[in-house]
Amino acid sequence: MAELMLFRRDADGRDVEVPGSTVALEVELQRRVEAGLEAMLGIRFLASEYPTGPWHRGRIDTLGLDENGSPVVIEYKKGSDSGVLSQAVSYLSWLDSAHHEFEALARKTLGAETAETIDWRRPRMVCIAASFSHHDRVAVQRLPERIDLVRYRVFEGDLLSLLLVDSSPGSANATSFRRSRGERDTAATSMPSVPAASAPAGAGLVPACLRDLYAELDDTLTAWGEVEVAPLRHYIAYRRLVNVASVIFRPKHEVILVYLRLDPDTVALEEGFTRDMRGIGHLGTGDLEVRIASAADLEKAAPLIRRAFEAA
Repeated sequence: MAELMLFRRDADGRDVEVPGSTVALEVELQRRVEAGLEAMLGIRFLASEYPTGPWHRGRIDTLGLDENGSPVVIEYKKGSDSGVLSQAVSYLSWLDSAHHEFEALARKTLGAETAETIDWRRPRMVCIAASFSHHDRVAVQRLPERIDLVRYRVFEGDLLSLLLVDSSPGSANATSFRRSRGERDTAATSMPSVPAASAPAGAGLVPACLRDLYAELDDTLTAWGEVEVAPLRHYIAYRRLVNVASVIFRPKHEVILVYLRLDPDTVALEEGFTRDMRGIGHLGTGDLEVRIASAADLEKAAPLIRRAFEAA
């Protein structure tokens, strides 16, 4: 099980571990995460304590829509609960039968344009708890649903940590998959169909003129531990709990655009290489644009990519 340890330097200059604890009430955790939902998890809030009707007989703690347009169900447990995965499957089953209801909620809360772009191929369940058993983690890898197990801790000074301890991209027919260091395979040639931003939905694979460069970029983007790679309609998302990088192809200019989840104010911007995208509409997510047209550009981009993943 992944562990997060925090240390504080004491008066003698020694590092002393800061003990973590759990919340007194489950609703305390729920309200705090809901208040910072987009910043913490990249999820836009739709509803709290949402009833699932007489058949499923439950109330979903939080409903949302993630940055890639996927419906999300979130459940919280202040401790650990062996029933969390059966609850997850039940609520995802409700979601599968409630497309129109969910779309109406999204339309009312986030607007018609957002509701029309919901990606029903990739619904997610996020379980946030103090701990998960070994059996929970094994089960997640066997279930066909997309499920993230997130461990929380609260620390002195009102600090809250969220740590992704296990995740499944879902069944074999899902468009996402997970890759880690050394598992590049044949990414540029076997990547599921991903169009360039200017191409119609369903257009071909990674452009031939960019395949070699993309293979090197993919290797760099998956070098920082386990990363979910999700080919979407207009971009490829590299994510952990949130999108860390979005990749878009510009074959006409033989350029790959990478949008990183990195504060542009912390970067020395270079014209023609990096750009502050805050307030500028673009496909994918991330405030820093990096233009990669060569191996030299990729080498310059590597420290920025590392910083984005270290902060995620």
